[in-house]
Amino acid sequence: MTTRRVSIAAIAAATLALADSAAAQGYPDRVIELIVPSTPGSSADILGRVLTDSMGAQFGQRFVVLNKAGGSSILGTAEVARAKPDGYTLMHGAAFSITVQPLTERQTGYTADSFTPICQTFKNDQVIVTRPGTYKSVADLLAASKAKDGGLNYGIPGLGTIPHLSMEELSQIAKVPFNRVPFRGPAESIQMTIAGQIEFAVAPLTAAANSGLVMPALFAEKRNPAIADVPTVKEEGFNVAPLSIGGLYAPAGLPADIKNKLEAACIAAKDSEPFQRIVKSTLQPSDYFADSAGFAANLKKDVEDKKRLLTALGMVKN
Repeated sequence: MTTRRVSIAAIAAATLALADSAAAQGYPDRVIELIVPSTPGSSADILGRVLTDSMGAQFGQRFVVLNKAGGSSILGTAEVARAKPDGYTLMHGAAFSITVQPLTERQTGYTADSFTPICQTFKNDQVIVTRPGTYKSVADLLAASKAKDGGLNYGIPGLGTIPHLSMEELSQIAKVPFNRVPFRGPAESIQMTIAGQIEFAVAPLTAAANSGLVMPALFAEKRNPAIADVPTVKEEGFNVAPLSIGGLYAPAGLPADIKNKLEAACIAAKDSEPFQRIVKSTLQPSDYFADSAGFAANLKKDVEDKKRLLTALGMVKN
């Protein structure tokens, strides 16, 4: 009886494998849904639309983009995690929703293991911005904040965001207090800096690039060619460069054949003229792109790094 049961199980598994292989060979044969867990017009939204325009042309199938930004990106991310892993529901967005949110929120309904990374398509550097004539370096900010009771006021686009974590880690390493002021997004914190309501802000480079503000330093492993004269915080003596990446994902359990097709199409789309134009306009660093294996490795490291940092900051929810 036991042998018969094992044989039946083996036959069932083989049948499913053959069915998956057949489905992969015909993939895609209908419209693909792309969920973007951020608002229309965000860099993840714009890059995702241009990327899938090219991928759709390669496949001869259309991508339908749906923006689902609720719950600080959790809503759309959770929907993709629950979707059938057949390649017809994908996500394009920042890794923040996968590597940070499950640690800081009690119930997301997913973890980093709930997804199959397809390709990394962007990397957002974070930058410190100040009004002209105020603070010209990290040393200036540290000295001024140390001298002010309660520390300098700085703006961030929400608690737990990468700009927030960047400054919290710098504050911890430098042993200098700062007073965070959360806003609804980077545009608002930048405007409050311009108006003099706060001393400085930390924001994605894309959002701060044309603000007219001074950039004393960049949170990144190396300088960004688009602003080559701006030093990194690491160059200023503080090893702080939190990763902020994003790309294309599918639900966990995606058949290998379908993943390979999506990865190949993503790599080809990356080199298309429309996508490269957006890459330049969003000031992407030279190492913004990674294939499936590279993206998976970056996400794994990001989960480990963010857990270490969030634990040190007392922000991990049990």
